[in-house]
Amino acid sequence: MAKQNEGKSGGIGVLGLLGVAFVVLKLTGVIDWSWWWVTLPFWGGLVLGLVIIFLVYIVSVVIEVLESSRRRS
Repeated sequence: MAKQNEGKSGGIGVLGLLGVAFVVLKLTGVIDWSWWWVTLPFWGGLVLGLVIIFLVYIVSVVIEVLESSRRRS
């Protein structure tokens, strides 16, 4: 018997749920935040991915500089 959840997504996720909650709170007037802050959780995954890519790039540049200075010595 095949698994039912095979190939399906795990759901909305924490950041998505938080984003929906912030939008509902903003629309009902409970919070008076800027829309930038309200929609920030929706951008969280993208920002996290970009930060990881940037850190990997920085580490690779540092490793390359260290290897080139070692070759010169």
